[in-house]
Amino acid sequence: MKNTNPIHFLLLSTLMMVVSSIEIIAQEHHEEERYVPETDTIVLKKLEEWQNLKFGLLMHWGTYSQWGIVESWSLCPEEYEWCERKKGTNPNDYNVYKKEYEGLKKTFNPFNFDPEKWAKAAKNAGMKYVIFTTKHHDGFSMFDSKYTNYKITDSETPFSKNPKSNITKEIFDAFRKETFWTGAYFSKPDWHSPYYWDPYFPPKDRNVNYQPEVYPEKWNKFVAFTHNQILELLTDYGKIDILWLDGGWVSKSPKKDILNWYERKLQKEQNGYLKHRMVNQDIKMDELVIKARKKQPQLIVVDRAVHGKNQNYLTPENRVPKKPLPYPWESCIISGGGWSWTPDAKYMSGREAIHTLVNIVAKGGNLLLNIAPNAMGEWDEGAYILLEEIGEWMKINSEAIYDTRSISPYKFENICITSKKDGTVYLIYLIEEGRTEIPSKIMFSGYVPSDKAKLKLLGFDIPLKWIRKDNSMEINIPEKIKTQLLNTSAFVVKINK
Repeated sequence: MKNTNPIHFLLLSTLMMVVSSIEIIAQEHHEEERYVPETDTIVLKKLEEWQNLKFGLLMHWGTYSQWGIVESWSLCPEEYEWCERKKGTNPNDYNVYKKEYEGLKKTFNPFNFDPEKWAKAAKNAGMKYVIFTTKHHDGFSMFDSKYTNYKITDSETPFSKNPKSNITKEIFDAFRKETFWTGAYFSKPDWHSPYYWDPYFPPKDRNVNYQPEVYPEKWNKFVAFTHNQILELLTDYGKIDILWLDGGWVSKSPKKDILNWYERKLQKEQNGYLKHRMVNQDIKMDELVIKARKKQPQLIVVDRAVHGKNQNYLTPENRVPKKPLPYPWESCIISGGGWSWTPDAKYMSGREAIHTLVNIVAKGGNLLLNIAPNAMGEWDEGAYILLEEIGEWMKINSEAIYDTRSISPYKFENICITSKKDGTVYLIYLIEEGRTEIPSKIMFSGYVPSDKAKLKLLGFDIPLKWIRKDNSMEINIPEKIKTQLLNTSAFVVKINK
């Protein structure tokens, strides 16, 4: 039944105006004030180096790839269309579903696992670091942890007999050989652990299913379990550059303020879920970081979505901020399908990926592009095609990406701009799909170099003529190369002052 009372319409309109105003405030609050700078000089140096890398690989992989479903989330008793239970013999019976989901470890056998092939393809695309899901929220460890049997190397898992069974170690070793930085994605919540989801209590949502204050001994066991697993990764798996922690709701109770409701809304828009409860889940992050950096002194820690000093850089999820952000940040973006492997995934085009990378870098961020292996331990062919297209462009234009920073104006129409410490500036002209011609003269407003500046196109040994027009520069594009430029996703004008 529809309510047509005019008073209700008035109240609704007023509420929408208030919502709109608070959203604007909250967006600024979220993207400009939610960062606490690091003070450790060693880590600051490492963070500066990380900002030069610009392009990384994220991989979501676990037993769930056998079903081709959203990673972990179907275990969570929160109702969302995107993680609806559809697999198993009786998806309507939660207990049966959970048992069968966790039983996937007994059939997980990715016998075509070849991390060296992945590392080479990622390197050829111009990627510089890798973040791998050592453990997602479901609690299945993709490494040889001595603190759980729910792991890839357990005797009940067929792949445990494979010489490459310690998947995390194999991935890190393969990518380091290709000079990659390595990062361990690790989920703070663990829905398999009896110290997080106590079997006595039915889980209500993503949070711990008991009150830690009421059962402190149980909670302290979970804290110790979490610390031990993370320290394992930082001890037995070589040099780890980044500890990338997910599950931001596992933290001290957040400060409750007028913007909290919007941050929950924003979280749903960005991550696909909404935090229903706020439970004090103090994982003792300060203590953990101290212990972690004794193992790995230069370690960058990313305690995602938790405001404080242990979030060394921020991670907008599957979105690109509208403007440059005044702190280190990285957009994690799905390349095709979902975060985890899905059947018949459609991958973004090389043009779309290149434009996304340029847009992010021009705003001062890094791109972390997700590719998900399947149950056999393979990437889709579409992923390789995508990386090859990116790599072909990067071979010519990567100097406009690496070691650069944002400069005002970061973008004018379809031209992005980056700069280097030595004063070199790059104008990156984005060519949209379906474009039929390149103009003979390109205008760029808001930035004009000195009159002695020399311009050239990357990939061409041709100097470019230009003139100053008020607060703009007009660049002449030679007719003989316009067809070649039209066949690229973007071309770069290098400006030497």
